[in-house]
Formats: sequence, C-alpha cells, structure tokens
Amino acid sequence: MNRIRTIHRIQSPKIPEPLRLAVAADLHSSEFDDVMEDFARCDAILVPGDLVDRHRRDNRNAERFLREAPEAAPVFYSVGNHERKYRHREEYLAKVRDSRVTLLDDEECLFRGIRLGGLSSRREKTPNLAFLDRFEREDGFRLLMCHHPEVWRDYVKGRDIDFTVCGHAHGGQIQILGRGLYAPGQGIFPRLTHGLHDGGRMMISRGMTNGAKPRVPRIGNPCELIILELIPG
Repeated sequence: MNRIRTIHRIQSPKIPEPLRLAVAADLHSSEFDDVMEDFARCDAILVPGDLVDRHRRDNRNAERFLREAPEAAPVFYSVGNHERKYRHREEYLAKVRDSRVTLLDDEECLFRGIRLGGLSSRREKTPNLAFLDRFEREDGFRLLMCHHPEVWRDYVKGRDIDFTVCGHAHGGQIQILGRGLYAPGQGIFPRLTHGLHDGGRMMISRGMTNGAKPRVPRIGNPCELIILELIPG
C-alpha cells in the first residue's frame, strides 16, 4: 500500500526529552508490514481508534498488529467508532487488554514524562466529560487521543490540553483544492480532515488506509503514517 510519511514537530517547555511518536490512525485491519521499520525508529506508537474494521468478517490483521507492533515500540491505543460498533467488541477488547498494547479507554498513563490520554468513542454524542476534567488537571505535557475531530471541536477545544491527535475523517476521502469532500460526522466539505489546527494544538491524520464503505477511492488524498517529533523548549 502506498502511504506517505508526514512529520509534525511539536515544541513545548513541558516536554522533558525529545520523543518520536508514530501515529497509526484508521488502519481498519489492513496490512502494516511496510511501516514496521518506521515503528522501530520511534519511541512509541499511538493508535487513535479504528484499528479494526467492523464490516470485516474477521480482523486478523488487527490482531496481528496487537502481537507484532509492540515488538517495535510501546503501543498506546484508544477506542474509535469501529471498536465501539464491532459485533465482537468485548471479546476483541479483552484480547487487547491481554496483549502488550496499552488500551486507554477513557484512561490515561504516564510515558517518559508525557501524560497520554485516550478519549473513547461513544454511542452518545457527548464524550466522557469527567475523564476530560481529570485529564486536563494532570501535570506535565498532556497529549490526548480523540478519534473524532468533531468531538474535539465541540468538547475538547479550549480545554487546558496541550496536544490532541485525531483521525476518523480519512482526509475527506476526495480532496479538491486541498479541501475534503466528505467526512463522517461533519458532512459535505468538512473543515477538519487533516493536518494541524488550533495553532498547532490539534492534528488530524488522513488515516492509514481507505476505510470507507462502500470503498470510495481516495483522490488527491494519500493514506499516511504520521511521525510526531516532540521537542523540549
């Protein structure tokens, strides 16, 4: 699969040491062998939702990711809408918890001085506000995985959270003059599909694969692996 590599550099005096984080969003149980070397050159791998594809009969590549990706770097995984709607959700999430992957299901953890949080996709539009309240009170640099950009817009933006990583929009699927055509949850000509927003405090991945159903082709909108370089200062 042809995936571009996009590097974003984030600088803050709250970052204690340089870190390289791979962002593997919206893999949808596709192949990932081509990015394993990229993973191995990073300090950690962030998966902000939709590692599985709820429309597939099996998710063997997602389960293989749970086994193999942690061999390259520590993996931190938050819940997207495909995990939430997956018919084998509980069985699958039990496998995640039994693996070497750290599942952040409205939870947070400390990794090398960085506070990592995962805001889970929910059936209700409103996310877990109690978790967000707790997370923004934590000390240090707070990096949140929030699968839905529209949830970030409505409930996270403006909070005292240093950086947020999103996915879900698939880059707007078809891009015309740099503008996406459609994104779930945002509709036609969405504003939040890829790149940095809010003065560099939020980033959206185009996604690692084409997860649309039906399989609408991507035009002017390549799949991507993002590398976040966190820099002290």
